[in-house]
Amino acid sequence: MALPLLVTAAATPAFAGLGAAGRPGGDDELVAEGRELYETGCSSCHGPDGRGVVDEQGERGPSLENAGEAAAYYYLSTGRMPLANSEEQPTSKEPAYGPEEIEALVAFVGTLGTGPDVPDVDPEAGDLAIGGEVFRANCQACHGAAGTGGALSYGRAAPRLTSAPPRQIGSAVRVGPGEMPVFGPDLIDADELNGLVRYVQYLQDPEDPGGLPIGRTGPIPEGFVAWLVGMVALLGVVAWIGTRSPIRRTRGSEP
Repeated sequence: MALPLLVTAAATPAFAGLGAAGRPGGDDELVAEGRELYETGCSSCHGPDGRGVVDEQGERGPSLENAGEAAAYYYLSTGRMPLANSEEQPTSKEPAYGPEEIEALVAFVGTLGTGPDVPDVDPEAGDLAIGGEVFRANCQACHGAAGTGGALSYGRAAPRLTSAPPRQIGSAVRVGPGEMPVFGPDLIDADELNGLVRYVQYLQDPEDPGGLPIGRTGPIPEGFVAWLVGMVALLGVVAWIGTRSPIRRTRGSEP
């Protein structure tokens, strides 16, 4: 999966869920709070009605109709939105909003259509082997075998997954941000998603029974490191043999 997400993953606030339980006023107040935040910080690019803004320079911000709560949560919790320059690729950074503000904005964006909800992922319930299969089939080509990210076309990049929390991973799978494909429940069901998230978490701190990981950058860079170490060692051996040469010792003893 190619997250635009994406070049390094920043730490994100805990997210308690989309329900308004325990908060006075319930969902209506939460949505109203989100609408106020949206009008202040988002409407200039996405429009007052969430249908996007197009000016003489092109599209300033896309429509949020049917974007869903999952898209809003992903972009806000990773700090990719709000974006100062709409022409730049959104990258992960410290979120501009706190957890409760994100919750309110997510609830409001959810009222703009029928997009996907934030998935309720449970990595502990996932099968690690199945998750590895799903990752290698759908994600490895862009994010790398070790989840360290990689370059895409047109100057884009798939981000590192080494610090992405479960709910962000699940949301990205469901909404397909940037150049990433959308993987709905018909392609990756809930059980496979749990396994995928568990496998990505495993990649964040994998076992290394074969020795030093060398940054887990892949077989080609690791091969270059092996060649470099081997050449240095070979030159060292040649130099040592030269110091043991009988001819050199004889010449050194001449008056």
